[in-house]
Amino acid sequence: MKTLKPLVHWLLPLLAMLGLAGCGKSDSGANPAPAAHTLTLGVAFETLQTEYWVAGYEAIKAEATARGFKVVEAVADNDANRQFEQVRSFITRKVDGIILVPKDASTCLPMIKAANAANIPIVLFNRPAAKSDAKSVAVVADNFALTRATVEYLIGEAKTTGKKLQAMVLIGDLGDINAVGRRDGFDAAVKAAGETLEVVARVPTEWNQEKAQAGVVNALQAHPDISFIFTSSDFLLPSIVSALKGAGKYHRLGEPGHVLLGGFDGDATAWQMLKDGYLDATGVQDVYFEARQSVQAIEDLRAGKPVADVILDPGFVIHQKNSKEKAAQMWGANVKRK
Repeated sequence: MKTLKPLVHWLLPLLAMLGLAGCGKSDSGANPAPAAHTLTLGVAFETLQTEYWVAGYEAIKAEATARGFKVVEAVADNDANRQFEQVRSFITRKVDGIILVPKDASTCLPMIKAANAANIPIVLFNRPAAKSDAKSVAVVADNFALTRATVEYLIGEAKTTGKKLQAMVLIGDLGDINAVGRRDGFDAAVKAAGETLEVVARVPTEWNQEKAQAGVVNALQAHPDISFIFTSSDFLLPSIVSALKGAGKYHRLGEPGHVLLGGFDGDATAWQMLKDGYLDATGVQDVYFEARQSVQAIEDLRAGKPVADVILDPGFVIHQKNSKEKAAQMWGANVKRK
């Protein structure tokens, strides 16, 4: 038995330790591990008055939810002061990121600075801020390049007529930097097409249907031979259609008197007009790309990763020759209209 003493002396402390461990709480009674923090994303839109903004709003929420964010929402109904208060409310709630559609490039600057002061990453969706020392990321369509590509396609179709056509352009609210880019893209395309087009009417719309319709009616009365129209937003297509019908100029492709017609956005009206043969082409903003990039930018900024100040959505031109191929990518082709 003497030979067992060293072994006993070694086993006793070990058994004591095991006994102490066994006296603790069982697994069923153990303190639960702390739950992971659910990230909260504040989504603030200036308006939901167009199908594009509604589509963007829903795409952002779907993307954020899929990535595990809780989404809190706010819509300012065209009131910049109200939107500032909404953003401040997000900051008070200590959200983990903000995605913002501002009224314009300037009114958002105090909102961005407030988010910067709270160290909350902020991304502007489809409408960038004016240049300043405020830090944000803008995910926006390449308005200039996409408009130019769309108008160049229409010019190519115009050349097949063998005639020099009279053209009209509907210009958006030039307080909106997107409208400026689209106007400039149109001008760049037509500058090189002097033998094909003569721009005889420039209709200011301020993104207003009534103003747009009145302007198109007046332009068609002053220049009844207009046979090429480009609108800076598909949102204004109903006003154009109404004016064309009133002038007896609303005809399908291939029919005598057809007016070459193009737009920008890719909404449900544009998709229906493409299918029906009245619209020649439109530049489509890729809302799904922009939503993904916006939420990804929030995640990257939170992780301290470098993110470009501007992330451009190249979009694409959809027209009669590629509409079946591109339909799945066109957000307006996937909108469920009420």
